[in-house]
Amino acid sequence: MHMNAWTTSELDKIARAEELEVATRRRDGTLRDPVTVWMVRLGDDLYVRSVKGRTGAWFRGALAHHEGRVRAGGVQRDVTFVEANDAPSDEIDRAYRAKYGRYAASIVNSVLTPQARAATLRLVPREDARATPRARPRAKTP
Repeated sequence: MHMNAWTTSELDKIARAEELEVATRRRDGTLRDPVTVWMVRLGDDLYVRSVKGRTGAWFRGALAHHEGRVRAGGVQRDVTFVEANDAPSDEIDRAYRAKYGRYAASIVNSVLTPQARAATLRLVPREDARATPRARPRAKTP
């Protein structure tokens, strides 16, 4: 497993969740109010798309500083938003159709438009922000 990778448990929990909350980080480091989006898993990667394309407010926030926090399936992680220009768009489309196909086509198709496809982000967990138990500092000896 390479650095900045999701654990299998995190991927499974997030992928099973219906929706993902995305909060982008402002310049001063504070988080904006979360926005609820659909997300899909392809292998060991998680992808989100902006229904409003590249002009969507949360998407612009994600591009401005590339950092934020996501929450889904009981998992919360700080992430880096990476433009997924190299992502397999057709496979991502299929993943969206498979996961959300029970919804009306007009709803599912909103994440399959050229605008949404052009606003695809890969969610990369920030290793320095993983919630791990910290070792207690040792008591100083005199």
